[in-house]
Amino acid sequence: MITNGFDMLKKARAEHYAVPAFNVNNLEWAKAILLACEEMQSPVIMQVTGGAAKYMGNFKVAHDLIKDMHDALGITVPVAIHLDHGNYQDVQDAVAAGFTSIMFDGSALPLDENVQKVKAIANFVHDDHLQLEGEIGTIGGEEDGVIADGEVASLGDTLRLAQAGVDSLAVGIGNIHGKYPSNWTGLKLDHLKAIAEMISDEMGIEMPLVLHGGSGIPDDQIQAAIQLGIAKVNVNTEGQLAFHQAIRDFVLSNKDLEGKNYDPRKFLQPGTDAIQAMCVDRITVFGSLNRA
Repeated sequence: MITNGFDMLKKARAEHYAVPAFNVNNLEWAKAILLACEEMQSPVIMQVTGGAAKYMGNFKVAHDLIKDMHDALGITVPVAIHLDHGNYQDVQDAVAAGFTSIMFDGSALPLDENVQKVKAIANFVHDDHLQLEGEIGTIGGEEDGVIADGEVASLGDTLRLAQAGVDSLAVGIGNIHGKYPSNWTGLKLDHLKAIAEMISDEMGIEMPLVLHGGSGIPDDQIQAAIQLGIAKVNVNTEGQLAFHQAIRDFVLSNKDLEGKNYDPRKFLQPGTDAIQAMCVDRITVFGSLNRA
């Protein structure tokens, strides 16, 4: 069931689990993610960056790939097709392509400009009944060519963006994109708690909060963050690493030289299986098993 994500995120926030948000990079990823979520009866947000959309052709190709795979596999769990880290043009293109959920990433902009653009985007996104995610405080590391050291936004700045018209909010709490370094000091859970309490006190709602850079954070820290208001956890690097390692093992064991294993449908199968297994594992950790 293709949905806009409103209900799945509100339910996750209220019941203290997180919806997995897995990035889609090609057909194999789309298939593996959908099969894992159907097996586990987990809602899912399938997200595409501007770079991934360009790789696949454009946002319309990416949308149709996910939608057609969803239909072909007879998927019954809720699925949102989400723009990840979109700029203003990406937002317009993704909406036109049929995406059901949108993230505008204005975190690198001056706060006033981020707020202004979120307000403008909220008007036309909500007219189409699409869910809108914003971001305050930069997420460390690199995502789709955007490099940031990571910034923990003040409570005042966070409230301004929360009030600008977003339905969910990605917060910088020490999380980073890519692999976590050995000297990483962990999530700033006290700051996350303060954000959730402030939004509840000032706006009277329990806004779903989003944890980007979910790959590599210790499971106990993720689960603690979920209890404090995280309702969506983004996972991309973990899938890339699993896919790469499985295919590397396949090649180094010379299995690619057996029979017709040079056939890409066979050559990529170990990587596809690894992504599916990774999704099953993350669903278990996030608590979204049987929440569809």
